[in-house]
Amino acid sequence: MLTPTQKQTAQSIVNLFETGVVLGDYGSVTVIPGDTGHLTFGRSQTTLGSGNLLDLLQRYCGNHGARFGHRLERWLPRFEASDIALDSELRLHNLLRATADDPIMRETQDMFFDDVYWQPAARNAANLGITSPLGVTVVYDSTVHGSWKAIRDRTIGKAGSLSALGEKNWIKAYVNTRHAWLSTHPRSDLRKTAYRMEAFQRLIDQGYWGLELPLVIRGAEISMSSLRAIPPGCYDGPHPGTRSITLQTPLARGLDVRLLQLGMSDNGIAIKADGIFGQTSVILLKKYQASAGIPATGVAEPALITSLADQS
Repeated sequence: MLTPTQKQTAQSIVNLFETGVVLGDYGSVTVIPGDTGHLTFGRSQTTLGSGNLLDLLQRYCGNHGARFGHRLERWLPRFEASDIALDSELRLHNLLRATADDPIMRETQDMFFDDVYWQPAARNAANLGITSPLGVTVVYDSTVHGSWKAIRDRTIGKAGSLSALGEKNWIKAYVNTRHAWLSTHPRSDLRKTAYRMEAFQRLIDQGYWGLELPLVIRGAEISMSSLRAIPPGCYDGPHPGTRSITLQTPLARGLDVRLLQLGMSDNGIAIKADGIFGQTSVILLKKYQASAGIPATGVAEPALITSLADQS
């Protein structure tokens, strides 16, 4: 039985592998060329191809408090049809990014990834006799990344059972077996992920079987402080219409910027709704202003922000 902190540490390690962020990038939208999962989204990168992304979005849209639920519902039939054209739908990608600002989406993702990945991994680990926090994390990583059962069976066939080797030696053998599988895989995107096993190997070499904090994984700090932080890239303010947005130093960031960008995206402007108002946002705002017949100043006044945000 892992403590809540050990569980969060295990999940943070996999978050770093998946999105490069300790707490996970709740608004991460990714399409990797050649990936059979196609469009991937969220803290632990669930995919269109697996059908799990549809499940996640249905859960979110089914919550009456979901801020963007009514807008996402329009896209659900295409998810149900596994429409891979969604890989290139910029308006959808921006909408998915914006949902990260909604606490209900973040909580839905936490519950979803716990149900779909963490609980099955914990059962698989317990069934095999794995009890150490590091050992459970290795199983969890493979459950998220894929092919846990195949590499488990390959490890048993090559090195022996866990009962014969003992947990620590078996986990070492599993990590080595999976590293060899990843590093020689015919798919180039999987070959690039062999670093996951190299990170586990370093933890094994350092004896961090209990995931004692603080840890450094791929240059990122996992500590009580980082585990209690606000997820990066998530905004709860300023609210639309409470300020003008212009190019400044430091760059304007926030919920109002995100909703301004999302509104522009819905009006045919090819902008990324990342909540950061940089030079590209200025250029594209001027383009939108010109198309709307208003002075192309590159400054978003409160009334304009409110009108575009109301569309969302």
